[in-house]
Amino acid sequence: MGGTAATAPPAAAVTAPVAFTAEDLDTWQTNGIVWALAESGGTVFAGGTFSTIRPPGVASGGTGTRSAVNFAAFDAATGAPTSCSLSFTRTTGTATVRALAVSPDGETLYAGGYFTAVSGVAVNGLAAVDIDTCAARAAFNPAFNATVRALDVAPDGTVYAGGDFTTVRGTARQRFAALTPAGALTPWTADADLSGRAVEVTEDGEQVVLAGDFTTVEGTNSHALAVVDSGTGALEHAYPTGFIPASAVVKDLVTDGTGVYAAGEGMGGASFDGRIALNTGDWGQRWRDTCQGANQALAVYQEVLYSGHHTHDCSSMGWFPNVERKHFLAQGVNDPTLLAWAPDTNEGTGEQLGPRALTLADSGGSAFLWAAGEFTTVNGSAQQSLTRFGTGPDTGAPSTPAAWVSSETPGSVNVRWQASQDLDDGNLTYAVYRNGSSTPIHTTTVYSRPWERPQLSWTDTSVTAGATYSYRITASDGRNTSALSTARSATAAGSADVYAARVRSDGASLYWRYDESSGTFAADSGGADDGGAYVSTPSYRQTPAAVPGSSTALGLNGTSEYVYSEKRHARPDTYTVETWFRTTTTSGGRIIGFGDNFGTGQGYFSRNSDRLVYMTNAGQLGFGTGSVRAGNQATLLSTRSYNDGAWHHVAATQGANGMALYVDGAQVGSNTVTTALNTTGFWRVGGDTLTGWPSNPTSAFFGGTVDETAVYPSGLGAAQVAAHHALGTGSGGEESSVTVPASEDSYVNASATGTNYGTSTSLAVRGTSAYLSYLRFPLPAAPSGTELTSAVLRLRTTSLSTAGSADSFDVVPVTGDWTETGVTYANRPALSPTVLGTLAAPDAVSTDYEVALDTGGLDSLLGSTTSVALTSAGTDALWLWSGEYGTTEYRPELVLTFSPS
Repeated sequence: MGGTAATAPPAAAVTAPVAFTAEDLDTWQTNGIVWALAESGGTVFAGGTFSTIRPPGVASGGTGTRSAVNFAAFDAATGAPTSCSLSFTRTTGTATVRALAVSPDGETLYAGGYFTAVSGVAVNGLAAVDIDTCAARAAFNPAFNATVRALDVAPDGTVYAGGDFTTVRGTARQRFAALTPAGALTPWTADADLSGRAVEVTEDGEQVVLAGDFTTVEGTNSHALAVVDSGTGALEHAYPTGFIPASAVVKDLVTDGTGVYAAGEGMGGASFDGRIALNTGDWGQRWRDTCQGANQALAVYQEVLYSGHHTHDCSSMGWFPNVERKHFLAQGVNDPTLLAWAPDTNEGTGEQLGPRALTLADSGGSAFLWAAGEFTTVNGSAQQSLTRFGTGPDTGAPSTPAAWVSSETPGSVNVRWQASQDLDDGNLTYAVYRNGSSTPIHTTTVYSRPWERPQLSWTDTSVTAGATYSYRITASDGRNTSALSTARSATAAGSADVYAARVRSDGASLYWRYDESSGTFAADSGGADDGGAYVSTPSYRQTPAAVPGSSTALGLNGTSEYVYSEKRHARPDTYTVETWFRTTTTSGGRIIGFGDNFGTGQGYFSRNSDRLVYMTNAGQLGFGTGSVRAGNQATLLSTRSYNDGAWHHVAATQGANGMALYVDGAQVGSNTVTTALNTTGFWRVGGDTLTGWPSNPTSAFFGGTVDETAVYPSGLGAAQVAAHHALGTGSGGEESSVTVPASEDSYVNASATGTNYGTSTSLAVRGTSAYLSYLRFPLPAAPSGTELTSAVLRLRTTSLSTAGSADSFDVVPVTGDWTETGVTYANRPALSPTVLGTLAAPDAVSTDYEVALDTGGLDSLLGSTTSVALTSAGTDALWLWSGEYGTTEYRPELVLTFSPS
């Protein structure tokens, strides 16, 4: 049975209508399962199967442990035990307390379960405890012949019980019974064929709602739920098998006067494993959520239904698919949509279902939500079987935003970030800061949920072509603010990225360019903010990239790494998927496709999956739609292989004219199939189920490199596909780019004139007490018919706390000779007075910076190996990662762009 509490102000920063923060409060623990909770006058009673209690943060049996045999009482506001101590025992077998309820006058606590004595007072299955004296009433001993699992007390004091029993005081009562406050059995009967799990008396005392395993009540088919008269037990509203499937039971009930809410536990996707709201007026269904996850406990507070379970799949409701389990959720009593509230536990001991009971408590004008069960952690920290949440203050800051910036259009820099995670706040305000300013250049407030964190974006149009800008972002719930995100920088473009512009103009709704250097956020450069998530830390910033004008690609290991879209998509009937790939794999794998799950590993492959492009073991490409289970697949398969280590372009489209597969700009297969699976889902790159598809490869994961992945809500034509391929190979008469890593680098130190730092993972630059750094690049010749139009030096500051600098640093040509392993301050090479470019105030640590270089100073050096030096006149040192650093994407590199001459 759930509880109610006095009205209290909601926690500051918690997004209404949620009232409780997600931060768990210090609470004493037990050494076993807590099955039941009840509250009276600021005291919370806990019953279960345990023998001791202990302070928060103490391991089982540690300092402060006290005896508590299956029962304990706690101060609702402090979480500490009160002086009330009772022992529930049996002469044989294992005693347990399974149900607790308080009388309307607050004087009596009723406890049900499997026991024969309470602190030496003989009782059998149901006890009445005087709350003031903390003593069992010896005269109250109705003698149940099996476990009592459910209790509620009517306004007139009648006690209703449910459980496994078939007799009370030797009188037949099948699974449900009613007793007077003195413990006498009443004539009320509502016999059921199987166990009772919950009873709930309506607020007016006229009806009793029954729940459990049963299929009949009073001989009438009513499975798992029934409404009976409180005076006679006569069946008033039956729920025949089907309303609740035969494979499901109802584990808990709670009411708020206008409705009764039921918690279901079922087996299998066709069962009932979610929550139902029933209107007390006509006992019809108000709403039903069909999430899967063995619901165990409910509580209603300020028109919000809080629930305990291990929910893992809400895809039937259009929410999260079958992923890691969530153990607490909240939703409105009039709308089942999940709210932004999701503290968590683990599965724990016993049956490993996590939470088992919820109750509300009020103390000193503050409300508390108490939770109990078999968990052993709460919000990732050790805490066994008991926890509680309050109405504030909220002390949990949102997670730090994951951000990325790029400039692909002249006159603008695009800032993109993933919505932060906050377990009790949906409305978060994001502030974007530029170039180290303490005043945000942009703010926005967006609603998100822990399992639904969309990409957000903003375009900075107040930029100058060729200048470099850095950005950092915070997230705030109005009371708590996250740390600043890692600084990300970009040089404002002077000319359009032609390939990216073509992809966007052709209508890409998802466009992943894979330029991120770390993290789990894959930025979407398309028009729909369809950001992705990297799984299992793939290899970032791989070079060379597939497409001229792009910077880097993404490496996938073929065993566990992939990318998925954060957004759930409606079924696409007309679509095109496109990507570049490079591989030598002989194990095949899924390159791109649509599936109904996004999980974080092979155990979370999609059950329904199609609209996919995959590679066979022989290197052929397949494009498939339809259902493996239904046997209505349609597949196109290329005749030649593409696992030759070269970059290839693939596009697959389906629409009113059927399916078509294009490789390297040419069509390699088509048919007239226009149908695909009718399912919502997520786009995935690099891994998902391939079982049952023609020439099914050894691996479901693709091992290789991918780049420039795009999804379109239209069917691209053959000319559009060919144009994309031409731009990507440089045969479209457009610009091309090449990324050149430094072949050698080192720095010298005026304070150690004879020391060589060629094997150091760092470079250093400073004017006074000088450091100078040198970098050597093998420059390619300009492709025929082109000229150098852009040169950008990319560097990254180290994680050293003093790595950033407020000074400016010049890039100049080296005119003297040097070697990485031989250069010292004493033999340092001569430098040219020409300044190729300047890096201004790179003041953030662990941050990427770009220096636009004068192409005129480099043009004559193309086709040869050349060196540049980093110098400064200032006193504040700059520390950068060198070519010896272990992470490839952090090493110095030069990006050259060539355009038709």
